[in-house]
Amino acid sequence: MQLTYSEKYRALQSEVRAFVARHGHLSPKPGGGRQKPSRRALDWQQLLLEQGYFARNIPKEYGGSGLPVDVLELAVIAEELAAAGVSPGIMNQGISMLVPTLLEVGSPEQCRRWIAPTIRGEIIWCQGYSEPGAGSDLASLQTRAEVVDGHFVVNGQKIWTSSAHYADMMFLLCRTEPDKPKHQGLSYLLVPMSAPGIEVRPLVTMTGRATFNETFFTDVRVPLDQIVMGRGDGWHVANVTLKYERLLLGDANKLASRLQRIRELMQRTVLDGRRVIDIPEYRDRLLRLQGDVMAAKYHGLRLLTEQARGEDSGLRRLIVKHHGTMLGYRLSALAVDVLGAAGLAYDPGDEAAETDEATAWHIDNMYDIGLMIGGGSTNIQKNIIAERGLGLPREPKAAPPPARS
Repeated sequence: MQLTYSEKYRALQSEVRAFVARHGHLSPKPGGGRQKPSRRALDWQQLLLEQGYFARNIPKEYGGSGLPVDVLELAVIAEELAAAGVSPGIMNQGISMLVPTLLEVGSPEQCRRWIAPTIRGEIIWCQGYSEPGAGSDLASLQTRAEVVDGHFVVNGQKIWTSSAHYADMMFLLCRTEPDKPKHQGLSYLLVPMSAPGIEVRPLVTMTGRATFNETFFTDVRVPLDQIVMGRGDGWHVANVTLKYERLLLGDANKLASRLQRIRELMQRTVLDGRRVIDIPEYRDRLLRLQGDVMAAKYHGLRLLTEQARGEDSGLRRLIVKHHGTMLGYRLSALAVDVLGAAGLAYDPGDEAAETDEATAWHIDNMYDIGLMIGGGSTNIQKNIIAERGLGLPREPKAAPPPARS
């Protein structure tokens, strides 16, 4: 494993730093993945695409730069943008999860049709996985699609669908083979959210915002060519997507950027006449978090090194999601504590207040709780790592309740 970069990558670091010095003022505020991209974000996205700092290894015919795959180049670019506090580009579900899925298992025609407008931010996607009765046991989902008159006709319900209220498309996991075992009966469809029969109902969370939704499907028609792979292949495709989702949720560069913001907050916040960063209890928490962020970074470098060698990292990828989401929550919790009363003075009805630093940290902290569940809960991740990775016994099932007399 390499912990330092060679001369080639140090030259790229200098190039990215020079780019940020010239154009960094054009960047939107980092984050914002829970809202529709602004005009500023779309313009910045185009600038990154032109520079080759986004979609660097995606083929030119699909809208990328078409450069040879070099995972360490990607790491350098991400690290430098994060260190400068500028946006790494639009990182929504379509770009971070669907695009790599299509590149891995989609057809050439699907890649040509969907990838370019998605990476430009012109098509926004949402994910249709969870249902009221299918969360961690996702394969038990009941939303169905039948072939009628040359289309898939979808009926059912999804829940916790982030971005559904403004998305253009959904990548949907549904049951097309009801007579097969549950994992073998699923298919992965690309569904236009403008199709007749789709109803989106907002779900207001404890943040006071409706970033999640319930989505209902009543006889929704989807063209047959908008299935990824084939009928019954949905579980495989969904797990490809989940692989990229888990890596996204534990992004070490995002954590490092957040750590830097907290350090700056502690340097300028005064409590009882002292800067918070000079108070031992707070400084100790910051340093412990700094060590954990460094560990996340080096674990990511290990995965990148293995990927560069063509090796399979296997279950080590799950550590990224498990460690990263818990660390993200601890970071935002420290920020809320540093803010004191300002971190708690939050009006859920005032959406304009999201530009306020204290409000933004408060929302992030509440949202981070959900990220420890989304993409596979922390307990599920631990069980998979323990049972499949370490060979420990399977977790015993809870005993059924005693029968009533």
